[in-house]
Amino acid sequence: MSRAWPRSRHAPVNKRGTSSLRRAVIFLAAAFCLAVFGAGFFGLRAQQEGETQDETKFTMGRVYFDVPLWAPLGSGAGAWWSHDTPRGEEHLMKIMAEVTELDANPEPHVISFKTDDCFKYPVAYMCEVGYLSLTDEEAHRMSEYLLRGGFLIVDDFRSDLALQLFEQNLQKVFPGRKLEEVPRTDPIFTGFYDISNVFPVPPYSRFYIPRYLGMRDDKGRLMMIVDFNNDLSEYWEWSDNSLRPIDETNEAYKYGVNYLMYALTH
Repeated sequence: MSRAWPRSRHAPVNKRGTSSLRRAVIFLAAAFCLAVFGAGFFGLRAQQEGETQDETKFTMGRVYFDVPLWAPLGSGAGAWWSHDTPRGEEHLMKIMAEVTELDANPEPHVISFKTDDCFKYPVAYMCEVGYLSLTDEEAHRMSEYLLRGGFLIVDDFRSDLALQLFEQNLQKVFPGRKLEEVPRTDPIFTGFYDISNVFPVPPYSRFYIPRYLGMRDDKGRLMMIVDFNNDLSEYWEWSDNSLRPIDETNEAYKYGVNYLMYALTH
């Protein structure tokens, strides 16, 4: 995997990082016209487990999971695990390549904690975890993945019940460990962009109050970041049209960039 790190770990919001970010978001908005006319510019599908992947480029995993019997099969956006993919990851990887020069594969790769394929991908994304139902085998492999240095971005879920059900699954992964509020001074919020005072508005309702939770290993490294009551990937997915204001989309991208840079440097 080829990595190119930024020149500064504290890129000012009014200098190259943000100007490049704005240019890239504007580019995505312009490219939406191509998609409208069937060009399929952003229509690339996520690769499935077992398919050939370019292992010389950084690739983010998208976690597939089974749902409990009581859960609906999915929503209008597809299966619960698949929301905002592949466009969300494709657009985020384009931004990463622009602002950090990271050699990134734009296509996500579908993984699960059912097989050892997950260990090939240092960063994984998981959504709608209120419907997560881990087997003992999956919980063990997820624990190994995170303790070996893997990093998990958990996004796009809401309600106290969903958080409770996710925490029940985490007890199978790490008995005795609990999610904790991540302080705004943590390196994940200051390591590339300073987003310690940046608070993206939940795209589906401005009445939700987002919380940013995490779980650490014994050395204090964050193994996961949990965007509760928010949906950052919704901004990434639709950044090539006018669904959300560009400034709010920029904020969501800064979170994604910081998450990935933290994962790749810790």
